[in-house]
Amino acid sequence: MASTSGFRVRRVYDPPEADDGTRVLVDRLWPRGLSKESAAVDEWPRAVTPSAGLRKWFHAHGDRYGEFSARYRAELAAPDPAGALDRLRGLASSRPVTLLTAVRDPDHSHVSVLLEALRGDSAP
Repeated sequence: MASTSGFRVRRVYDPPEADDGTRVLVDRLWPRGLSKESAAVDEWPRAVTPSAGLRKWFHAHGDRYGEFSARYRAELAAPDPAGALDRLRGLASSRPVTLLTAVRDPDHSHVSVLLEALRGDSAP
């Protein structure tokens, strides 16, 4: 996934790069088989990740991405996630922010919804 408004997305299993800036894990669970040292994660704001219930629902209903997106956006609008989104936007205003995920297809996951929310897009 390409860079978007100061944000870029990379798989957490890829080695860190010099231009990553602040490395932020955006998955609710720590990636399997990855040490904290090799991940080189600077921040892990769980408030911006889908809730455990929503994550499990999406795994069971992967064909309902539109509904997942709407539910996740509703979660992101709550005070704690909204504050964490503002913090990430602030970080990205002064340096690159790399969103790290273990998902194989970030374009069809919570990551694309999170990027839209970070940009302030209203489309699901």
